[in-house]
Amino acid sequence: MIIFAQRNHVRGKTHFLEFSMSEPIKHECGIAMIRLRKPLQYYCDKYGTPAYGVGKLYLLMEKQHNRGQDGAGVANIKIGMDPGSRYISRYRSVDQQPIQSIFKNISSKYNDAKSIAPDKYTDAQWMKDNCAFSGELWLGHLRYGTHGRNSLENCHPMLRQNNWRSRNLVVAGNFNMTNVEELFNKLVELGQHPKEKIDTVTVMEKIGHFLDDENQRIFDKYRGELTNQEITQKIEDELDMQTVLTRACKDFDGGYTMAGMTGFGASFVARDPAGIRPAYYYADDEVVVVASEKPAIKTAFGINYDEIQEIPPANALIIEKNGSYRLAPYIDELPQKSCSFERIYFSRGSDTDIYNERKQLGKNLIPNILDEVNHDLKNTVFSYIPNTAENSFLGMLEGLNEYMAAKRLDALDKGVNGSELRGLLALQPRVEKLVIKDAKLRTFIADDEHRNELVSHVYDTTYEVINKDTDTVVVIDDSIVRGTTLERSILTMLDRLEPKKVIIVSSAPQIRFPDCYGIDMSKMREFVAFRAALALIKERGMDDLLKSVYEDCKRAVECNEPINHVKRIYEPFTYQEVSDKIAEIVTPEVIGAEVRVIYQTVEGLHEACPDHTGDWYFTGDFPTPGGIQVVNKSFVNFYEGNDHLRAY
Repeated sequence: MIIFAQRNHVRGKTHFLEFSMSEPIKHECGIAMIRLRKPLQYYCDKYGTPAYGVGKLYLLMEKQHNRGQDGAGVANIKIGMDPGSRYISRYRSVDQQPIQSIFKNISSKYNDAKSIAPDKYTDAQWMKDNCAFSGELWLGHLRYGTHGRNSLENCHPMLRQNNWRSRNLVVAGNFNMTNVEELFNKLVELGQHPKEKIDTVTVMEKIGHFLDDENQRIFDKYRGELTNQEITQKIEDELDMQTVLTRACKDFDGGYTMAGMTGFGASFVARDPAGIRPAYYYADDEVVVVASEKPAIKTAFGINYDEIQEIPPANALIIEKNGSYRLAPYIDELPQKSCSFERIYFSRGSDTDIYNERKQLGKNLIPNILDEVNHDLKNTVFSYIPNTAENSFLGMLEGLNEYMAAKRLDALDKGVNGSELRGLLALQPRVEKLVIKDAKLRTFIADDEHRNELVSHVYDTTYEVINKDTDTVVVIDDSIVRGTTLERSILTMLDRLEPKKVIIVSSAPQIRFPDCYGIDMSKMREFVAFRAALALIKERGMDDLLKSVYEDCKRAVECNEPINHVKRIYEPFTYQEVSDKIAEIVTPEVIGAEVRVIYQTVEGLHEACPDHTGDWYFTGDFPTPGGIQVVNKSFVNFYEGNDHLRAY
């Protein structure tokens, strides 16, 4: 990735924006939850510290830091505290290194306690009475903001406070809702006055409303029969989070993994009905743990992958006050469409399955690459854009080696000998590290002209390893989304090596449609594939198609019609025609080499990632009605010249 800093003059903060060949997109948040299932004293005695949960949560969050560059937050609940004692602690940060900032503050609480009473440091009850963040229930969040200001107020966990312990709610999640307007209006109908019209607030308030309702139901059940204090205990014993979630979430449309903690210690992690967003858990007699990625749990707890389970779509992992847990359905299930971008790019490649899937994505591209280089491996050099495309590059090399092995066996079967056979045996794929991340240059230059010049120098190249005007350079990346950095810097940089031809390979298919389930892709014109289709439409005099699609999209938005009309934009053209036009678009005006672009096919994607078929950004097959509304609205915004507006 190429990184530069841009000064935000409104808030006076510096944000480091990332660009690679594919211009990485902001995407999904991450969550981490830990419930200590035994009394805190158990961990003090066994591990010699009351900070067992702190250390584990830090590992879970640090091993998922790829999921949250904008901010982070941690909340902790002490279970069973007496009235008058604080039992909820929370820190959030939008510092440049938010995880470290948060845990530095938490550690200072522990250090202060230890310095005040070193002999009491492993006395669990003393720690709970005197030290913040010493409870049994932890919730961590890593924020990658798809929209909204990057302020402390927008960082999770969010807190809904009440003087009744059982009405307190802490919420954090990895989600985007497509129907925020509808959810907001339902809150107003319930008599609430929400302070903001954003999905985080509406989700929390919707769950909070039915949490209150369940509290009231149980209170009314025992009114007049028990004292209020006795009823309070009954509420905490009987409150059913499955019922709360069933009532609260029935109108949700989006992709989400939502985590919540009540003030008395019950907690939950709910996964959307199509399984769009990921969620994994592990449980033993000491802990119940949830995270967005399996490697984080494996590393933090030193367990095997087969001990980590996936929370099923449309189910919630509910952890009771007493530490027991269960999986419970809370919403009608949809056909599973787990996000394929998790496998291509978002999740860490240290997950064995993801590692192998990314390699297979690279291997699947070999036939098209060989055709494009006319099977001339002698004059072809293979490389990749560090670092996210490395796994697919390894798979591409495996595919090349398998091709060469088959070619040699075929020659032996045919009785080829002499110089031709020796040449085949000696021929190996030429691999060079052509693109090197030279440094994380940082600047306050914000104008496009000078910023683009800077971007072109953050990567450097390895010179004098290419046979000028003879070699073809094949460079793989995980995805090509917008194509602007490819045009402005990467291709120009590669052209300085003076190859005959440059082939850009994407391990992901063409991104044709916006996402609305947690990824920052909502505007049609941002996608180079869409711009390519527009160019083809203009070339072939098909402007009436744009108008027709616009009218149908506008009607669909007004009537809530569940048809993706934007698909028709691409129907007149073959996949290759769109790829060829993309190559034209991203090729700089002054470049000596021929430029070609090869994309993964959707079929190749499904072959490599058979269990993650969520491919709506490639195919337009959205898993929820709200997604279809978003794509139609996004096209309406484009056609009406309102590209600055978000479609959700």
